[in-house]
Amino acid sequence: MNRLQMSMALMLALGACQEAPVDGAAEVASVTEIEPALGPTVAEVMEAAPASAWVTPDPDNLLYMDIATGRIVIMLSPDLAPGHVAQIKTLAREGFYEGLNFYRVVHGFVAQGGDVAETKDVGSAQSPIAAEFEDVFSADMPFTPHGFDDGYADEAGYLNGFPVGRDVEDGSIWLAHCTGAFAFGRNNERDTASTEFYITLQPQRYLDRNLTVVGRVIVGMDLVQAMPRGAFGHGGVIEDETRWTPINKVTVAADLPEAERVPVQIFDTGTDIFRQLIKARSARASEFFHFRHHYLDLCQMPLPVRLGEGGE
Repeated sequence: MNRLQMSMALMLALGACQEAPVDGAAEVASVTEIEPALGPTVAEVMEAAPASAWVTPDPDNLLYMDIATGRIVIMLSPDLAPGHVAQIKTLAREGFYEGLNFYRVVHGFVAQGGDVAETKDVGSAQSPIAAEFEDVFSADMPFTPHGFDDGYADEAGYLNGFPVGRDVEDGSIWLAHCTGAFAFGRNNERDTASTEFYITLQPQRYLDRNLTVVGRVIVGMDLVQAMPRGAFGHGGVIEDETRWTPINKVTVAADLPEAERVPVQIFDTGTDIFRQLIKARSARASEFFHFRHHYLDLCQMPLPVRLGEGGE
């Protein structure tokens, strides 16, 4: 008997058990009485999502980072890091990153790139740039709470396609260090970021409000994860320069003809269907789960991305 036949047999058996009389039925609670209704699965919510749930990011706030193995697409957040977004676009447009490298890749932490020698002319970009660790929360922001306690923020949620945290008391909001966060490095002093950037390989929420997150990788995270690692004892810096990952080019998508842009769309995090997706993700209604925690970490909520009109 193959897996499909076994599954069908099990479903029939379960159905028969549910319909059969049980001694003392008045004293035995049914499964549905013990466990609350779980609702639709993630797959069912996604299948029911209308075309309007998908939005095309502004090409002026999309960054293409080309390396030998492919293209990394980074969505920028001018809402919460306007100064750093302007900085990275200036550096990209003036060719600053061409010929530089990812030279520090720490397993389970970050992939860092830029000018390791700190000798390259930054052109018309600022050096250094004022920190943008957080911004002021506004009631008109399309903020969607993720609905569960968060260890790093009074309230966590999603804003314009980004995971964010906010402090209810002081009214601040910031971009969270989930996997794929694209952020600027700095020295110990607050306002010392300039050109160095990093991409988180795993969530690093303790860095929230300590460094400026500028955006997040929406395509090509597999390319980042595949980069050669440095040794722990050397701070993750790859000592053998031949193992560095060269940056061939960094481009603002808007600077390319439309036909040459990556046809990417993201799920609108301000919609009711996205709130349903959060609920489905936390419920784990799939038959695979035998124990359901009914909890969702901010960084465990994948923000759907698709390529092409067909959502490939």
